[in-house]
Amino acid sequence: MADTTPQAVQAAHELLLWLIPQLDKLPRVRRFTLGERLEGALLDVLERLVEAAYSRDKRAPLKVANLRLAVARHLWRLAHELQAISTRRYAHGAELMDALGRQVGGWLRSSREG
Repeated sequence: MADTTPQAVQAAHELLLWLIPQLDKLPRVRRFTLGERLEGALLDVLERLVEAAYSRDKRAPLKVANLRLAVARHLWRLAHELQAISTRRYAHGAELMDALGRQVGGWLRSSREG
């Protein structure tokens, strides 16, 4: 059986798989505020992408996913600026989020044309 999971859904899953253990390493004072917000935003992105995969009208959930991803990017940058994560981990997470953003953007553009 062929895997029909959209690439953006898989990328969001892999991002969360990498990111959640990183959030567990945040200092206690940041873990329950910034960490939970970041995890929640990215879980929401995954949920919206799955919704888009199963919806006839993909644009609405993709727009929400794109917005939530933008929020997650800002939270991730804030975690770095507050020195809660190392520059190396920040760079890797930012790269994964950028790749996911390109996939969501491409999916959004293709749904506009179709």
